[in-house]
Amino acid sequence: MKDVFSVKEAIIKIEHYCAYQERCHEEVIQKLRSMKMDADEIDTIIVHLISDNFLNEERFACSFARGKHRIKHWGKIRITNELNAKKISKTLINIALKEISTEEYLSTFHTLAERNWESILETNNLKKRKKCCDYLLRKGFESNLVYEKVKELENLQEE
Repeated sequence: MKDVFSVKEAIIKIEHYCAYQERCHEEVIQKLRSMKMDADEIDTIIVHLISDNFLNEERFACSFARGKHRIKHWGKIRITNELNAKKISKTLINIALKEISTEEYLSTFHTLAERNWESILETNNLKKRKKCCDYLLRKGFESNLVYEKVKELENLQEE
């Protein structure tokens, strides 16, 4: 990679970067900094990307939320935290979370919980419950959902 880019070269390179997959402003700014662009050039390029629709935070947030839920089976808490880390506004995070229907969310949650419960070979019920809860909480599901589901799975096991 060469060290110095003109604004035109940087725009072409960063358009490809944005066209390849949705990006948030923060990722693009990091990429431009790594290309040794100064603050004024970065601002100019960002404005160009937004006006040409290469960069759209709402579109990014929505596709991020859908993708992480459907592919990685993340819960809303984890998605929210990751979007916060990418400096996405609260308003856009709320819009993005609406992309996941309640039915799909709960269906994913129940499938994941049951699959995980079955996969834990622990005979000690307390340890099994903790492992399952930790897993689901790490995935970013709400604690009330997690604890209710684990109780339900435990009761099914005892029958």
